Amino acid sequence: MSDAHIERDQMEYDVVIVGGGPAGLACAIRLKQLNKELNICILEKGAAVGAHSLSGCVMEPGPLDALLPDWRNSPPGICIPATRDEFRLLTKNRAFKLPTPPQMQNHGNFIISLGMLTPYLANQAEALGVDVFAGFAAAKALFDDKGAVAGVQIGDMGIDKDGKPGPAFAPGPEVRAKITVFAEGARGSVTKALVKHFALDADACPQTYGLGFKELWQLPEGRVEPGLIQHSIGWPMDSGTYGGSFLYHLSDNRVYIGYVAGLDYKDPRFKPFEAFQQFKNHPSVKPLLAGGELLTYGARTIAAGGWQSLPKIDMPGALLVGCAGGLVNVPKVKGVHQAIRSGALAAEHLIETGTTTGFDARWRASPGHQELKKVRNFKPGFKKGLWMGLINAGIETITGGKTPWTLKNKVDYQQLAKLADFKSPDRHWQADRELKPRDRAAAVYFATTTHDDSQPAHLKVADTSVCVDQCAKEFGNPCQNFCPAHVYEIVTNDAGAKKLQINASNCVHCKACDIKDPYALITWTTPEGGSGPNYANL
Repeated sequence: MSDAHIERDQMEYDVVIVGGGPAGLACAIRLKQLNKELNICILEKGAAVGAHSLSGCVMEPGPLDALLPDWRNSPPGICIPATRDEFRLLTKNRAFKLPTPPQMQNHGNFIISLGMLTPYLANQAEALGVDVFAGFAAAKALFDDKGAVAGVQIGDMGIDKDGKPGPAFAPGPEVRAKITVFAEGARGSVTKALVKHFALDADACPQTYGLGFKELWQLPEGRVEPGLIQHSIGWPMDSGTYGGSFLYHLSDNRVYIGYVAGLDYKDPRFKPFEAFQQFKNHPSVKPLLAGGELLTYGARTIAAGGWQSLPKIDMPGALLVGCAGGLVNVPKVKGVHQAIRSGALAAEHLIETGTTTGFDARWRASPGHQELKKVRNFKPGFKKGLWMGLINAGIETITGGKTPWTLKNKVDYQQLAKLADFKSPDRHWQADRELKPRDRAAAVYFATTTHDDSQPAHLKVADTSVCVDQCAKEFGNPCQNFCPAHVYEIVTNDAGAKKLQINASNCVHCKACDIKDPYALITWTTPEGGSGPNYANL
């Protein structure tokens, strides 16, 4: 049955918000605060609000204070005031304390769980009359007769592996609205299509990304210092590969531990997941975790391009907010305050003007955008190596970001070198794997990810013949290296022929494949609503 012949229910709203993260929820709350009569809905693809929310996450509270002044009276379940910062340079066997950069000093901030903050915000939105629908995955944008965005279509349910309606088929409804706000997070699938459709990035550098890992551990008594925030650079990265770690000490003998690897790396043999495991086994880290219990694991890409990679964030009928627009402050290692700030500003713009036009200019004149401008050269400075990056960061700090130049970003997948052109360092990937998880397949268990095996794979590869021939020879099938969930696997059948096997049920929705595939053949699409990981405590 063709899509044109499917009868779909229609839902009508004044505003539809795609994504139940902090940006979308802040937008909905602020809209209702300013106009109680607006009919608003939020569409969240996770099984529950918070299920797909993953961030470091240390939060600057200012934007949330402005939005909900009483939030501190009933904070989310994990909300620890920052007490002390440490910044370290790691070598293979040692850790050297360095002065904490001003951008990474956290006095007055809070260590939180984004997976707990978003349900809290959703409750606030629902109390104001917002319809919050979890398990509804937006599949594509809708347009009116003039070409403006007019809402979204929800993905169909009950499609079988062959892409045909199965016995439980239910067509996704059309959710139409005067205004659509996209708050899908980094590399949102509908946002990606709209950026291309409206050429929103025509005047910007390419967006660049990092792949972030995060785990929650329960530790023996006496090891945790609640409120301690630790970051590191250096090992296990070589000097030419961007990356760094975080350790956030919580209450009740718990700790968040994580790692971020820049997806602009050159080494086709590099394995971000293994780098994270190596960091956990560093002599300065392993004694903290040894004897503890891994509770939860997750992985997610982070929009890291900053000021120069910001696309135009308004278009006819729609806006981009939060990480959908790439508003993360990478040197601060923070994005939640920017997400809340942009969502609230979008609401104020819509109420005051009644149109999406002009929001891009309004954001660029705002404190949030100026914050990004001041740090625009930090991350690109590391493209010339760790030491040049540190020197550049010092110059940017001293000048307050007022240097007369702007360093450019390049497309991540185009930075990957071919096997014949790159000599990879011996990274000793398998050394010392005492701590869990010991491999990516085991990590998927701790992400509690679920997909109905009867649905078609939501990871689309335009030409799989490239994988077993050209890509194998030129790059060594790097999808097997950069994917943190063992989704991509080159297997050999009984006849000796090789093929790409996609283990789509493993997918943790990080979207690294959509970013780092050297031929740009992989497209991440939304699976059935409610599928994917459950990051409730991350």
